Amino acid sequence: MANLLAQSRGHRWVGIYDVKAEEGIVTNVVWSGAGPPEHPTFPITKGLTAAVVSTGKTINVGNVAADPRYLTAFGSTRSEIVVPVFDSRRRNVVGTIDIESENLNAFSEELKDLLEISSRIIQPLWTG
Repeated sequence: MANLLAQSRGHRWVGIYDVKAEEGIVTNVVWSGAGPPEHPTFPITKGLTAAVVSTGKTINVGNVAADPRYLTAFGSTRSEIVVPVFDSRRRNVVGTIDIESENLNAFSEELKDLLEISSRIIQPLWTG
């Protein structure tokens, strides 16, 4: 999925993260791009991911330099979108799709909708 999203839309970096609420951590499980993020594992209370986990809503930040919640993954990132992946009952965030761009305001409402559909497609990967 990370490769498909990266290649189909020309994104420089796409990551999929596992959210382990009971352990209080978020871990990058796969990425498509130049390499792993600066923080492959981080506390669930950090970054834009914390806002996604707490609200259950997609976060689209057009200028990460202006958002104090941003946790640096790549020094060249200027905008980021993080989409929740819910458990099978849609109660808890169990993962995220994260896309980073070197461009300001890189992510459209159309892309947000596509990513939210994609999150439902990959959701079964989190079920036992």
